[in-house]
Amino acid sequence: MDIDIIELSERKARFVLSGVSASFANALRRSILAEVPVLAIDDVDIYENTSVLFDEQLALRLGMIPLKTDLKSYTLPAECACKGAGCPLCMVSLTLSAEGPRVVYSGDMVSTDPKVHPADATIPIVELKEKHKVVVEVIARLGTGRNHSRWQAGVASGFKNTPVVKIGENCDNCGKCVEVCPRNILKLNGNKVKVVDVIECSMCKLCEEACDMGSIKLGSDPESFVMTFETTGALTARELALEAVNSIKKRAEQLGEILSTF
Repeated sequence: MDIDIIELSERKARFVLSGVSASFANALRRSILAEVPVLAIDDVDIYENTSVLFDEQLALRLGMIPLKTDLKSYTLPAECACKGAGCPLCMVSLTLSAEGPRVVYSGDMVSTDPKVHPADATIPIVELKEKHKVVVEVIARLGTGRNHSRWQAGVASGFKNTPVVKIGENCDNCGKCVEVCPRNILKLNGNKVKVVDVIECSMCKLCEEACDMGSIKLGSDPESFVMTFETTGALTARELALEAVNSIKKRAEQLGEILSTF
């Protein structure tokens, strides 16, 4: 298996994964979306709410705010020594107290753990008018996207087969393929047409249709995939990718142990 990183930022990753099957690529995609645990608001105690939002609407908005997650300090409630009853190892408390007139943002929430805080401080929660007030305490726990979307660490995760563009020797360098390519991956270089960025090819095949000589052929590599994903901000793209791979490895080992008993 080979990995060629195209882009890696705080919240986005794009890379070419080669030497694997489509099943493995899809397993990685699904692991990114649903198997990596992150912290999310699970319980909401509303002590006062005189805003225009009903309590249920306010709780829903709070529950969907991504939280920065420290996987080294917290464990899943089902795996915690407290058996999910609630302790500092599996839960963290955040409070929100605000009075209008003002707009309340996610950054106004105060956490008992400085490492755990909203991934974005500018997510609007509610607009308070004169004399409106909101006093809330929330409990965040680890969970996975398999259980609910509020625990989904990765978003926009997908992959495609790596495109393969072949230009035959009978190409007359007319340049028609270069003109119709919407992604500008073809370029006339002297007397030859060259592929400058095959990763960006959308496989639209307009170049094939424009070639009167039939010298351009498009295909794909069945064991190479261009993978892209973004994060909610709860984890960095690097952390999410590593945790997703570790999740696949762990589940594969568990399956091996089960099969070995038969």
